[in-house]
Amino acid sequence: MTVKNILFIMCDQLRWDYLSCYGHPHLETPNIDALAARGVRFDRAYVQSPVCGPSRMSTYTGRYVHSHGASWNFVPLKAGEMTIGDHLRPSGVKSVLIGKTHMRADTAGMTRLGIDPDSQIGVRISECGFDPFERDDGIHPYSGHDPDPTYNNYLRARNLGGDNPWEEWANAAEDEDGDLLSGWFLKNANRPARVPDEHSETPYITSRAMDFIDQAGDQPWVAHVSYIKPHWPYIVPEPYASMYGPEHILPVSRSEAERSDPHPVFGAMQDHRVSRNFARDEVRERVIPAYMGLIKQIDDQMGRLFQHLEDRGIADETMIVFTSDHGDYLGDHWMGDKDLFHEQAIRVPLIIHDPDPRAHATRGTVNTDLIEMVDLAPTFLDVYGGAPVPHVMDGQSLRPALFGQDAAKRDHVICEYDYSFQDARLTLGTKSRDSWLRMIFDGRWKYVIAEGYRPMLFDLENDPEEFHDLGGETGHEDTIARLHEALFRWARQPRQRVTVADGAIESTFVQERIAEGGILIGYWDEAELEHAVREEWHPRFAAANPIIGPTLKKLLRKSDERKTS
Repeated sequence: MTVKNILFIMCDQLRWDYLSCYGHPHLETPNIDALAARGVRFDRAYVQSPVCGPSRMSTYTGRYVHSHGASWNFVPLKAGEMTIGDHLRPSGVKSVLIGKTHMRADTAGMTRLGIDPDSQIGVRISECGFDPFERDDGIHPYSGHDPDPTYNNYLRARNLGGDNPWEEWANAAEDEDGDLLSGWFLKNANRPARVPDEHSETPYITSRAMDFIDQAGDQPWVAHVSYIKPHWPYIVPEPYASMYGPEHILPVSRSEAERSDPHPVFGAMQDHRVSRNFARDEVRERVIPAYMGLIKQIDDQMGRLFQHLEDRGIADETMIVFTSDHGDYLGDHWMGDKDLFHEQAIRVPLIIHDPDPRAHATRGTVNTDLIEMVDLAPTFLDVYGGAPVPHVMDGQSLRPALFGQDAAKRDHVICEYDYSFQDARLTLGTKSRDSWLRMIFDGRWKYVIAEGYRPMLFDLENDPEEFHDLGGETGHEDTIARLHEALFRWARQPRQRVTVADGAIESTFVQERIAEGGILIGYWDEAELEHAVREEWHPRFAAANPIIGPTLKKLLRKSDERKTS
């Protein structure tokens, strides 16, 4: 069975090691594990930024942050940047959004181009190229989103009302006196959310995905089902709120050496409020059980969603992709949230089930190649028979790996972070133009450059927990020089010439067309032009040109007459 549809599932802030198929000893995720058993589990998949917005924009465009420019959550993806939907639409594939993108629309760009934001093209530009079936990025009072969105109306219709039901029910608990306890406060993470499970965000998005599947019709589709959880606020309804306790928390991964003399940027990030709090055991013991409960809820909803594909009779023609936009430190390395390049932040789960019979050979296997999230867009293009566009997309199709075929393997992965918008920049007094971090990882060595500061270097073969930064030590000059050159070589690649394909530039046809336009640069005389026409060009192109065609025809005719006389 060939692939007709793609169910593209993305969780928000889900760590790669918080699924049982990736080795978590206490958090059982049987539905996601079953997906891995009938597909390929990629063990070393990396995002292109540890922050929601730029990571997602890289996934949707197939381009590095350096290429698309949407470097942080508040930085719009510029109008005209092609995404999955734009690449697939010419093939008759409908690309829809159900959930979160963290996209900020380029309203200035659309105004400059005269595009109505409410028009079909304006909506697509505002929604990362998707047709929005349900947009839900989370609805707190300062989100800048519609103050009365669909999910809030859904809750109100079930007598779960208030000024902002998303906050007052889905992301709040209550104390013994019935007073509201905000889920934004970490101390409340050990209490159940007020909302009943079936009406909380994760089941709601699942239901909306099922609604789309029921209404989709015969047109092939890519459905981006994008869950806002297990991203903070860390709060979950029963029965998940009581499933896990402090005894299920993995030992924290950090060392005192990391705090004694850290890299300046790392040290400043350790001083972020979220990092200071997650450095406390009390916070970890409250938050991590809720984080695990949110993941368990997601797994249960995966079972519901996958069964719906079976019930609709389309499971055998639907590719399923399950992943995350980044991880979560949860106190590891004295950090909270996801602001640097340790494995906890940038390594994500990636599981792909391809129903194509050519994928039978790899079912249930684990792929250990270095994979980037920019590889998903070219994979989707490949599924629908689209020609590769390496002048546009930085990634490469994963289908050869799914089919067990030999393919070019990546030597390294790249990740970037613009920390201009973070307190660390203010602490360090760094200018925003200099507040960039770029990482290259070759499977063993992880090298990070920070403008104005010494590099960071980690040897994951001998230091898998990344406790010892070797960037300031002697003895690693050759490794640093090699990785620095590889990163510089990556940065030198042209990434903005996206309107003309490399193959077109490299073909003789382009050179012939230049001459067709009457542009004859550097020729000495008619004889040299005649030789070029006869031996180098394709004569029919030149002869058809209205500008130089008559001249060339006359030139060739006279030459032929001389040869026959």
